[in-house]
Amino acid sequence: MIRIVKTENGLVRGIEAADPRITAFKGIPFAAPPVGENRWREPKPCENWEGIRDCYRFGPISMQGVPGLGDNIYDREWHVDPEIAMSEDCLYLNVWTGAKKADEKRPVLVWYFGGGLQCGYTAEMEFDGERLARRGIIVVSVNYRVNLFGFLSHPELTASQPDAPANFGHLDQLEGLKWVIRNIEAFGGDPQNITIAGQSAGGGSVMTHLTTPRSQGLFQKAIVLSGVFCRPYDKNPDPFSHTLSDAEKTGEKFFEFIGAKDLTQARAMDGKLLHEKYEQFGGFMGTVIDGKFCFGNSFQRFMENKRALVPVMAGNTSDEFFDSIHADSDEELKEKVKTLFPGQEEEFLRLLGNEARDKEGNAGSISSIEFAVRGLFHENARQNNPVNCYYYTFDADIPGWDHPGNFHSVDLWFFFETLAKCWRPFEGKHYDLARQMANYWANFVKTGDPNGEDANGSPMPVWLPFTEENPDGILFSTEKIGMNQKKEEELMAFLLNRLKEKSE
Repeated sequence: MIRIVKTENGLVRGIEAADPRITAFKGIPFAAPPVGENRWREPKPCENWEGIRDCYRFGPISMQGVPGLGDNIYDREWHVDPEIAMSEDCLYLNVWTGAKKADEKRPVLVWYFGGGLQCGYTAEMEFDGERLARRGIIVVSVNYRVNLFGFLSHPELTASQPDAPANFGHLDQLEGLKWVIRNIEAFGGDPQNITIAGQSAGGGSVMTHLTTPRSQGLFQKAIVLSGVFCRPYDKNPDPFSHTLSDAEKTGEKFFEFIGAKDLTQARAMDGKLLHEKYEQFGGFMGTVIDGKFCFGNSFQRFMENKRALVPVMAGNTSDEFFDSIHADSDEELKEKVKTLFPGQEEEFLRLLGNEARDKEGNAGSISSIEFAVRGLFHENARQNNPVNCYYYTFDADIPGWDHPGNFHSVDLWFFFETLAKCWRPFEGKHYDLARQMANYWANFVKTGDPNGEDANGSPMPVWLPFTEENPDGILFSTEKIGMNQKKEEELMAFLLNRLKEKSE
């Protein structure tokens, strides 16, 4: 097994995983610490080291709220350790490989965690790459800066570093990807067969990389789990991207809030105090359309075919992110519909049916992620692009005293096949589902096609690509895995048709 690897900066030593045929390298630095004068700058080159660096433990997580102190579902699920090391010095990545020698050319999965670009880290227990690595791929997870440390904008930043004024967290992701290309061969990987993947904000990050020229040609496939957003009833379909101008104004208000006269003072402040002030501030700092890394809303750019023409896998869980129209009366509903769908209001109201509003006053409930993915995949088909897209829905029986349903992120336990780390009383059917989902994932990473055989040599249910004629996706269920053959519901079809008309 490969246990010691020569990287561009020095030798690293990994540790055997639970399966000793897999070596885990944890906490490999891929850039200089983004501290002091490097705070709010694009990542700088990592310094070399002498001797062998033991990479047995994850590097510190990026500055964020302390995990494990709350009682929300994510603190119960995996943000469980309030003692986990945290630091601005956080630019480390991790590699799981089963290669025995450096020339094996194994396909590579590069993973970006989620957390709303405000929190999250590679050390989350569900992201253990061992089970996927056992399927013949190499798994790399990249840490990156989040919240104000990764996404602050300010006029002084724009003036003093015009080539990299914002999106430092995304630039960390890009630098990690470039490190993989330069170094992964030594771990037995193929730098020309890379899949970037992420979930939630990590999936949104993949969308940003898919649609920026800065990342073009650096990867061959993409996986977006619950990370494509387009709100069907909102004039601003993506609330997560900000113009540089607006982001700079937020940055100015933040400097005023913390009492910093200028960038020099802000860079000199203690990182922990800065984050405490950020939480009190209450503003949101995320992806910025800066014209240097991000050139526009990633959903819209994908719809305009301004994206890397690579195979894409994307989908959602069955219970996450539903949008609807809220109205306190039928008359208010009609007025809102008239504004949203001029000339088509009667058709829309017909689709809603007689019981248009539920008891909370909401009408037309639609999964915004399903809507977004279907919209993108329809457009991919209409453009006659030479790459396939694969859609999935995750709808499993999730056990537990909290009866959580298919909540946002629960599918991570299954895609990484790490159910044994979870407190939930999973049974055989859950492990069967996870095994096959991980199989589909690994197959896609290898070839761009998720289909293949199960561990016993029998063919898994066929997962067909999404087309105009068959706009179907696979259903991952504890009852059955198979193509979901139902036609798009009338309301979904109506909204998708309007999306198509807007893009033409």
